[in-house]
Amino acid sequence: MSRLHSVSAIRREGSASMLGQQLKQHPPTTPPLNAAGPYRHGNEYLIELRQVVKTFQTAVGPFTALKNIDLKVNGGEFVAVIGKSGSGKTTLVNMISGIDRPTSGEVLVGDTAVHTLSENQMAKWRGHNLGIVFQFFQLLPTLSLAENVMLPMDFRNVYSTRQRKDRAMRLLELVGMAEQANRLPSAISGGQQQRIAIARALANDPPIVLADEPTGNLDSSTSESVFQLFEGLVASGKTILVVTHDSDLAKRVRRAVIVSDGQVIDEYLARTFPALTEQQLVWITRELEPQRHEPGAVIIHEGAPPDNLYLVTRGRAEVMLKGPEGQDIVVAHMDSGQYFGEIAMMRGGSRTASVRAALATGIEVAAIDRETFERMIAESEPTREAIERVVDERLARHESIEHAGAPHPESRSPKSEIGNPNS
Repeated sequence: MSRLHSVSAIRREGSASMLGQQLKQHPPTTPPLNAAGPYRHGNEYLIELRQVVKTFQTAVGPFTALKNIDLKVNGGEFVAVIGKSGSGKTTLVNMISGIDRPTSGEVLVGDTAVHTLSENQMAKWRGHNLGIVFQFFQLLPTLSLAENVMLPMDFRNVYSTRQRKDRAMRLLELVGMAEQANRLPSAISGGQQQRIAIARALANDPPIVLADEPTGNLDSSTSESVFQLFEGLVASGKTILVVTHDSDLAKRVRRAVIVSDGQVIDEYLARTFPALTEQQLVWITRELEPQRHEPGAVIIHEGAPPDNLYLVTRGRAEVMLKGPEGQDIVVAHMDSGQYFGEIAMMRGGSRTASVRAALATGIEVAAIDRETFERMIAESEPTREAIERVVDERLARHESIEHAGAPHPESRSPKSEIGNPNS
């Protein structure tokens, strides 16, 4: 797969905790929008699921585990997939790995349409591009720890025998287990076995790591060291998706994908309007319209009738008012986790300001149309009240700016009730 570039082997001394701290000191610069795509099949993101449905045939009839799932993951992201038991989160990750195949829909990873691969093609593709960490480790009990790590290299027939041994030792050193290399899995603890499983997943230097409940059987201290190891890998360029019940871990990743009854709930919707019920989040997510706007593109024109509320999911928006001589002046910025367009939607009349995609970054938004917005605030009084407070704050700010004259271009608008999820 031509667009999935391998990251060279990481050579670090010390524990997994030290690795995470070292690599976090020099994190990669966030790539601009469109940096990764488009890929061969038109996907802009490293991982894209399009209208994926998965139905299993059971003794009592068909069971649909995934219902028209759409998902996008950028290269270099650290994403948690969270949800209750039976919600479909493991099935969702199995679509990406090819362990399960969709009943309908598309699974695109880089330049590869994963859902179209034969079993032989799938095995080769998976061995080259994915590292998989299982909840129960799946280490072979009769092989030493070093031999377990070497196994994926043996299957792919890469590196010489000497190179495989050297690489296995470097990976064991990476996870703080080099001194245990010749021991059997039964001679070490569960937390140590999980570290070996992570080292094995990295054996062929895959650009993507998928982990199913990697901390589910670990104590809090060991879970922390595993999490720091993942942070270090993301800092080195890996893309990591983790299925987890660990609420603390889910809060610390770059973003979370929430799965409920086989459907994805938009994370930004859930964080921005925390008073919405799970059922409300599901149906509103289905109505969201993802939009991408190039740098400088005007999303809202001052004086126009209101049509949508916009949630910022990536990039930045610039709010503009007219200056005393009719010029556009940037009076506020909106970042991920904030929203705009609410004033006219709540109070009626026309738009009170123009909003454009930031000149430096462009923007991605999720648009909520007027009908969906009105139903949302009618069904959730706490959400209506929260938006009303933001409207009052922003109108007061606009009024103070107009009285004061020309605004300072770096002034910031009030954030939504929960602020920026990335802060």
